[in-house]
Amino acid sequence: MRLSWDVRTRVLFVALVPTVVLGFLLTGFLTFSRLIDLEDALAQRGRALARQISASAEYGLFSGNRDLLQRLATSALSSADLYGVAIYDRDGTLMAVSGLRVHPAGTGPDDNEEVQAVSSQMMRIVEPVFYSLAPDDPYTLTDAAALQSGSLGEVVVLISRETLENRKLNQIATALATLLLVLAGSTALAVFMSRSVTRPIQRIAEAMAEIGRGRLGTRVPIEGGGSLKALAEGVNEMAAHLAVARGNLEGRIADATLQLRERTEEAERANLAKSRFLAAASHDLRQPMHALGLFIADLSRKEHSPDTHLLIGRIAASAEAMENLLDSLLDISKLDAGVVTAAPSAFPLGPLFERLGNDYLHAARERGLRLRVRPTDLWIHSDPLLFERILLNLVGNALRYTPSGGILIVARQRGPNVQVEVRDSGLGIAPDEQANVFVEFVQLHNPARDRSKGLGLGLAIVRRLADLLYHPITLRSAPGCGSVFAVMAPLAQARAQAPDPQPAEQDFLGRVIALIDDDALAQESLAGLLRAWGCFVVASDGLDGLLAGLAELEVTPEVLITDYRLPGPHTGLDIITLLRERFGPGLPALLLSGDTGPETLQEATARAVPLLHKPVRPARLRVALGHLFARRAFNEQAAARAGDEAL
Repeated sequence: MRLSWDVRTRVLFVALVPTVVLGFLLTGFLTFSRLIDLEDALAQRGRALARQISASAEYGLFSGNRDLLQRLATSALSSADLYGVAIYDRDGTLMAVSGLRVHPAGTGPDDNEEVQAVSSQMMRIVEPVFYSLAPDDPYTLTDAAALQSGSLGEVVVLISRETLENRKLNQIATALATLLLVLAGSTALAVFMSRSVTRPIQRIAEAMAEIGRGRLGTRVPIEGGGSLKALAEGVNEMAAHLAVARGNLEGRIADATLQLRERTEEAERANLAKSRFLAAASHDLRQPMHALGLFIADLSRKEHSPDTHLLIGRIAASAEAMENLLDSLLDISKLDAGVVTAAPSAFPLGPLFERLGNDYLHAARERGLRLRVRPTDLWIHSDPLLFERILLNLVGNALRYTPSGGILIVARQRGPNVQVEVRDSGLGIAPDEQANVFVEFVQLHNPARDRSKGLGLGLAIVRRLADLLYHPITLRSAPGCGSVFAVMAPLAQARAQAPDPQPAEQDFLGRVIALIDDDALAQESLAGLLRAWGCFVVASDGLDGLLAGLAELEVTPEVLITDYRLPGPHTGLDIITLLRERFGPGLPALLLSGDTGPETLQEATARAVPLLHKPVRPARLRVALGHLFARRAFNEQAAARAGDEAL
């Protein structure tokens, strides 16, 4: 385990631990030696007293004089720390005793040692009494045993250990006090030395932290010498170099930022010019396409020969192809403008798959392809219209880039989600090109820009719709092995579903429609189509002309259709506001525009005015008018009920 100690703690540890260990060892060794010396000194003193008594008791034991021995024992007891004296002859007979009585050597409870601690407070010392007279002395013993042994008896003394124990305690206390004093001094010295080492390091660390925060003017004071001095000087030199480098880098960044800003502004100007060009080109293209589509629709309603009908059909197909390309551009514009909102709900995939199969079966057969749709009873939670648009684009893309083989549409459950796949046996896409297929106007297998293969916007629309719905989209493909596009949507619980009501055919006979369009061809074609549907049309190229025509005919418009871009200060939305002030706020209105920019979409959405982009398909126009007439009837019925309730 690694210790997370700072430098100061480590220095203190290194300085104090050896000192503490050495102090304890030395103090213990010296104290133990001193205690042994005190013990030996007490024993030596006891032996000296015992020898003195032994020398004095020789004559008494030799002569058997008990009184002399008793006086000797009594007088010896006056010595300090002496608790008892006993004198025995060589037979172990007690000759004299004073103080505490003790047994002679060899008769006590323990052993024959001359010096023995009989208790924690007493020490017993035995000293023999030897015969010291010369053999030729007239008083020499005639006892052969006494002469052979040279021992007349022994002296046993008890000496107190109290003084010794007190000295031991004092010695231990002195040793502990000395140890504490040494430790205190060592600690103070270690702290002082650690500060002298760690304080410069701490200042260097603080300076490094300040430098790390960007304050490159911070400097470390030079303290001490050696490595610490070299370290402080190195830090200061590093900070100076960093300050110079940052200054140079800031200058380079400022220059690069200026260049980037200039290039960004240049790119924005170019993008704005491109947007203006595309908007103008789109508007100018949509106006004649709008008129062409309406003229074709009006023309197809009339009686013609079979050859003429065939020619009209081919013209209509060409016009429809152009309209599809313009619609793709319109879808991209709507998604980028943020006016498309999702309305998620639970719906079954089965009917959607059935519609896809019916819609694309004929196109697949014309290309010699097999289109298979695997039935499913799974439900998902998504926006039905937007999700259907995703699959329509994926299937259309598969049809365009599958020269042979087939296409499979299938749904599989993946945990809490459903994965819808569109598989094809087409040309395939290399791994490094798969991300590019979702970019606008990118067509990997259409270098000649064949119109039949689209404009390169289908997958870009799929990506934007998937992001809007938060549905992950994946692609698995390899050159020559076909492609698998998969969309993941949340699984929904199946429930009973009522059949969709079929819309009734709208009858426009006698409906009064006010029309404003400054383009003569667009105005003429739209008015002709509306009149062919039985509508009464009052058309003009501006507000004043329309008001004059309505006043002359003495009619009130039931629906207003106006172009967005008009000559003069007013736009189509302004015209709608002015006419609603004149004919009532409930006047239904429909806005037509050839502009696909996000500004027009956002403004129309904010004012809750339905917007159709040119070229307008007759079927879509008919549906839009049907909704407007239905809304007008609903408002009139609501107003009538309110009037009846008021009465």
